[in-house]
Amino acid sequence: MTPPPFPPNAALLSSDASLGAVLKANISQSPVLLYSLIIFGLAIIHTLLAHQITQFANKLADKRAKKHPEGKHEHSFIIESLHFFGEVEVVFAIWVIPLLIVISIFNSWQVAVNYLSGIRFDEPLFVVVIMILASTKPVLKFAGWCLEKVANLLGGSVAAWWLVLLTLCPILGSFITEPGAMTLGALLLKKQFYEKGPSRKLAYATLGLLFVNISIGGVLTNFAAPPVLMVAKKWAWTNSYMFIHFGIKSVIAIMISNLVYFAYFFKELRSLKSDAGSSAADTETTPIWITSIHIIFLAAVVFFVHYPVILIGLLFLFIAFQKATAPHQDELALRGPILVGTFLAGLVIHGSLQGWWIEPVITKLAPGPLMFVSAGLTSFNDNALITYLSSLISDLSPTLKYAVMSGAVAGGGLTVIANAPNPAGQFLLKDHFEDGVAPFNLFISALFPTLVILAISLFLIQYN
Repeated sequence: MTPPPFPPNAALLSSDASLGAVLKANISQSPVLLYSLIIFGLAIIHTLLAHQITQFANKLADKRAKKHPEGKHEHSFIIESLHFFGEVEVVFAIWVIPLLIVISIFNSWQVAVNYLSGIRFDEPLFVVVIMILASTKPVLKFAGWCLEKVANLLGGSVAAWWLVLLTLCPILGSFITEPGAMTLGALLLKKQFYEKGPSRKLAYATLGLLFVNISIGGVLTNFAAPPVLMVAKKWAWTNSYMFIHFGIKSVIAIMISNLVYFAYFFKELRSLKSDAGSSAADTETTPIWITSIHIIFLAAVVFFVHYPVILIGLLFLFIAFQKATAPHQDELALRGPILVGTFLAGLVIHGSLQGWWIEPVITKLAPGPLMFVSAGLTSFNDNALITYLSSLISDLSPTLKYAVMSGAVAGGGLTVIANAPNPAGQFLLKDHFEDGVAPFNLFISALFPTLVILAISLFLIQYN
């Protein structure tokens, strides 16, 4: 006897059936779906509490240090465990364990293993590889040199760098992919802005802008943003279609949001001083041929984004090349990309079981409300998951497709888990926030630019 598919197929009810009836039918068909949602919810709560867990661990460490000023008994299993559970990047991977246990109880261990084996981890692997390559010294020096030319046209101040990085890096995401743009943008902001000591309010406002702008800045093409990649081929969205229907409004929204924040924080931005003679690139010259090969590797990774075996091969080749050119390289950063990849892999495992309630919600709404619901769902799901589930619905109208995509990319900056590149930015910049990035502060900081792009998208919905 052939075992039933897992995840189970959605219950088939008439189009007149209420949302409640559809959800109830899905739960009756497979109760494990409800438990998967509960576990997913607990993982999200854990993510939101990670900041507080880290704060508590640091307080315990301070008390321990005061109790043992001589430095003895420095190691504490409890404190180290709390720091582990306070790492946002490992949260969803931790909650995969109870998920597999629940699937095994309701089905079997083999079903749980088969479920994991059937998931494609292309996106997490791609983010790992692109982060490793984009954070190398030659790539950062080249990108910094290019952006420095633009910043110098505006005076070369911290304020000029702030405006240039938050405008151009997100738009570059449409060509070098969003994860690549996030890595470059975060690392350059770290050097040119965050290390200058901005206030807590400005630091969070900048992070919120970065996350939202990266999410909406990748839609000028049909190959660079994860939520667009999920549907572009099936919905026949060409580069010209993306630029006309999404790209132009995204550039306008980026400029409006940046200028509003720039005006609001102008006095503080002007007061931040650049180091004398500071530059995006250090004085050591990197041979052009080494930089060129790095760029070729980046282009190859983007081209083979859907071929995991080739991505792994390219990574191994690059590591060998990096070792051979060691005098012109910094130590390869592996810990951060691997942690971010772990975060995304865990999110994919949990998110792939949420279609039973997300799909009915999408099909029951009008375009306007659907746009806002899509943005809300994105804030605690990967936005690529939202658009992927939408692509499985056969009778979506062009207006509903526009609404889903607009909402998904608009909500991509509200939380760390809303867009695949966000964990990379959070990891690279978290040291500039006391005890890490606080979810509520990030949400508030990203809310205004999110509302700007939603307002523009809603106004233009009649033309789609």
